[in-house]
Amino acid sequence: MTTRPAIRLRPKSKPQAIRHGFPWVFADEVVTDRRTRSLEPGSFAALEDAERRAMALVTVNPGSKIIARVMDADPGAEIGAEWLKARLSRALALRNRLFDVPFYRLAHAESDGLPGVVIDRFGDTAVIQPNAAWSDRMAAEIASALQQVADISTVVLNGQGRARALEGLDERLEVIAGDPPASPFQVPMNGAIYMADVMGGQKTGLFYDQRPNHAFAQRLASGRVLDVFSHVGGFGLAMLAAGAAHATLIDGSEPALSLAREGAGAMGVEDRLALHQQDAFAAMEKLGDEGVQFDVVICDPPAFAPSKKALEAGLRAYERVAKLAAPLVVPGGYLGLCSCSHAADLTSFRNVSARGIGRAGRRGQLIHTGQAGPDHPTLPQLAETGYLKALFFRLDG
Repeated sequence: MTTRPAIRLRPKSKPQAIRHGFPWVFADEVVTDRRTRSLEPGSFAALEDAERRAMALVTVNPGSKIIARVMDADPGAEIGAEWLKARLSRALALRNRLFDVPFYRLAHAESDGLPGVVIDRFGDTAVIQPNAAWSDRMAAEIASALQQVADISTVVLNGQGRARALEGLDERLEVIAGDPPASPFQVPMNGAIYMADVMGGQKTGLFYDQRPNHAFAQRLASGRVLDVFSHVGGFGLAMLAAGAAHATLIDGSEPALSLAREGAGAMGVEDRLALHQQDAFAAMEKLGDEGVQFDVVICDPPAFAPSKKALEAGLRAYERVAKLAAPLVVPGGYLGLCSCSHAADLTSFRNVSARGIGRAGRRGQLIHTGQAGPDHPTLPQLAETGYLKALFFRLDG
C-alpha cells in the first residue's frame, strides 16, 4: 500500500456519520494543523477518528469548506485505473438496466461512489464535470477508464459552474479524448427530440433529471400549454409529443430557444410552437394582465436557493413564481412547479408553492410529487443528492 498522510477528526466530531455512509468531512471537523493545510488539493489521505483509528480513504482539499470526501471505505484502497473502471462499470450496469438507448446521466457524483464527478452520456460522447479537485487532476484517467468501460469515443470536460468555484478550480472547457463532437446532438426522450449543445450549452448540454416529470406532464397534455423557464423545451416539447395542440415557451436565453426550435423541427411540430425570449417574471405578469390562460402551465426555474444563505430569498422567489403562474391556468387545468435547489427541502417548497397559489386567489389539489430520474440516484445519507422537486396541481376556478 502506498504510504499516505492522515487527517484526523477532532475529539468532538461524530465519526459514526462517516461510518454510516455520510461522504463529506467539513473543515471545522478535522485537526487542521500545518501538515494538513499543506496537503495538495485533490491528494489522498487516510481519515482517522480522534483515537487515530483509520476509517476511510478520502480526497483532501484544504481550500474547500468540504475538506475531505470519502473515496473508499477501505483506507488502503488504490485510486487508479482499476478502481475507476470498477466504479464506472457499476454505474453503467444500472443505466443499461434502465434505458434502451445511451442517453442518460452515467455517473451522479457521490451517489455513484465518484465524489464530485458528474458524467452525462450522449450516445458515443460523454461530458464530464469534474467538480472536485481529485477528479480535475485525474480527468484524463477518468476519460480513459470511461472509454474502456463504455462504448465512448469522445469525452468532453466541462469545467464550469458554482461547484468548481467553491473548490477553488478554474473554469475549463475542452475535448480530452477523441475528436470534437458534431454538436448539437439529437437526444430522444419520452417521444420528443431535444437538441443538446455539449460544447456551448448550460451544464453538460441537457438536463436529463426531469425525464420522469416530463413523462407525467405528458399525461396532462391537452389544448394549449405554457413552458416557463423552458431552456431547450423540456416540458413543452414533451407535451407536444403527447398531443398538446400548441406550446408556448418562455426563456431568457436565445441560444436555448433556438435549440428548442431545432428540436421541434426534428419532431415535425414547429408549426405548433411559439417561442418568446423574455424575462420569465415579466412575461408572466404581462400574460396575467392580458387575461391569457392555458390548459397546462409548467415553471422550471433555475436554482433560486443554491445555498442555505440564499434560502429565504429563494423561497420568496418560488412563491412569486406560483403566484404569477396560477392565474394563467384555466379552471380545471394543471400547474407544474419545479425546484432544483437542494437547500429548499420538499416541505418548504411545497408550502411556498401552495401559499403562492392561494395568494393568487386560486385553490387546487396536489396530484403528484416528482423527483429526479433513477439515473440521478439519491444517496440517502446526503440530502444534496435529492435536490429536484416537481409538484403538479389541479386548480379550481
